[in-house]
Amino acid sequence: MTRTEPSLTSLAHGGGCGCKLSPGVLRDILKDMPQGAMFADLMVGNETSDDAAVWRLNDTQALVATTDFFMPVVDDPFHFGQIAATNALSDVYAMGGTPILALALVGMPINVLSSETIGRILQGGASVCAAAGIPVAGGHSIDSVEPIYGLVALGLVHPDHILTNAGARPGDRLVLTKPLGVGILSAALKQGRLDEAGYATLVASTTRLNRFGARLAGRGGVHAVTDVTGFGLLGHALEMARGAGVTVELSADPPVLPGVRALLEAGLRTGASGRHWAAYGQDVLGLDEGELRTLMTDPQTSGGLLIAVAEGELAELQAAARAEGVDAVVVGRVVEGPAQVRVRPS
Repeated sequence: MTRTEPSLTSLAHGGGCGCKLSPGVLRDILKDMPQGAMFADLMVGNETSDDAAVWRLNDTQALVATTDFFMPVVDDPFHFGQIAATNALSDVYAMGGTPILALALVGMPINVLSSETIGRILQGGASVCAAAGIPVAGGHSIDSVEPIYGLVALGLVHPDHILTNAGARPGDRLVLTKPLGVGILSAALKQGRLDEAGYATLVASTTRLNRFGARLAGRGGVHAVTDVTGFGLLGHALEMARGAGVTVELSADPPVLPGVRALLEAGLRTGASGRHWAAYGQDVLGLDEGELRTLMTDPQTSGGLLIAVAEGELAELQAAARAEGVDAVVVGRVVEGPAQVRVRPS
């Protein structure tokens, strides 16, 4: 008798980077955490909202360490594993690092899902790691009520070439390497409103490695980088603004994945967008309630890199991105002013 299994997304109360705690809740939880300033070799720790920790190993190497995991954003187990692994490795790339190995983090309802399904999730993650040129060298698993999968990801970067989200300078242009709308597409999938073309778009975007970030380490004119994930474009741009003590101006016409605008016009929304706006909307100017706000607060599972680059180096960076098959689209600029985000008409 064939065992019938529920869909992966039906077992989770949320999916992908939409599972993240809201920025306000996270700040409250972490406010009393001890800082790492007493450790001389800790180059990047939890004092900032950076994508990964960085520990100096010697004069030419620093270890980039991060972890990321979440509940299913799609029902196909192999795709779920691919998306989760791509998302986890993105934090290493966002720091300018090159991944060297990964460890799997696995929580599964073993009485609900078959070993074959769980195995396909792990195989999906391993396939992405293989594409990145690294092994899944171990990990840890537990019996969990909801399916959870992700990675501990480790990488290397030169200590002088670390990229953080805190170095943006007035005059920089901001470029984004993936269009927005992953959260909207994944919500449509869960509601049975996503067609085959939309699903293909969702998987293609979320499984594309941000390996271009490793090419940015040591590149002249690149002052700050972060990946746009669970807090949406606005949330991660605001982290960049706060890190550098500047104002980030974003265009009201960001790049958008195919099919997303039609879903927005049909009234599709994610709960995370509302939570995000409640957490940081007081530091955002020029954005009224509506589809644009939903899009800019939309949680991006395995989103693109947001790069602050000197205007004089912009054309060269965009050319380098194109050579890697990456679209580096200008979405804003950095100006003098308080730590906030301002949305300006396109």
